[in-house]
Amino acid sequence: MMEVEHHGSCHCGRVSFKVLAPSIPIVWTCNCSICTKKQNAHFVVPDSKFTLLGDSASHLTTYTFNTHRAKHQFCKWCGVQAFYKPRSNPNGMGIMPHCIDSDTIKEVEHRTFDGRNWEMCIQGSDIVKHSEEGSSETKGNS
Repeated sequence: MMEVEHHGSCHCGRVSFKVLAPSIPIVWTCNCSICTKKQNAHFVVPDSKFTLLGDSASHLTTYTFNTHRAKHQFCKWCGVQAFYKPRSNPNGMGIMPHCIDSDTIKEVEHRTFDGRNWEMCIQGSDIVKHSEEGSSETKGNS
C-alpha cells in the first residue's frame, strides 16, 4: 500500500497539518490515565512525515505529566488535540485519525497498548518501530 498525504486540523482550524502515511493506518488505543480520559486513538509516523502548516505552532499549548516525555499538544482556542508526541515514540508523532479532514483514510487497523502497565507493555510491543524511518509500517506495507 502506498503512502498518501493526509491533511488535518483541530475543530476551529487554527491548527492544521499534513502527514504522509498509509490510507489504512494502524491506529493504537491506549488505556493509560490520559488516553482513557481523552479517548486517544492515534497512528504513529516518523517526525519527518509530519508538517505543521502556516502559523499553527502559535496556536498550540502543551500538557505533560509524570515522566514529561509525552507532549500532549492541543489548540489553545478550541481544545482539540489532533496530534501529540508519544512517550513510546519520541522520534515520531501520534496523529488522531478523526482529525484528518481529507478523504484519504480508507479504513483503520486497530491495535491496543497497555499504558497502565507501560514499562512491561513497551517491551513486547511493536509500537516503537512505527516512528522509525524505513519501517514497513511507515511505508504502508504492513
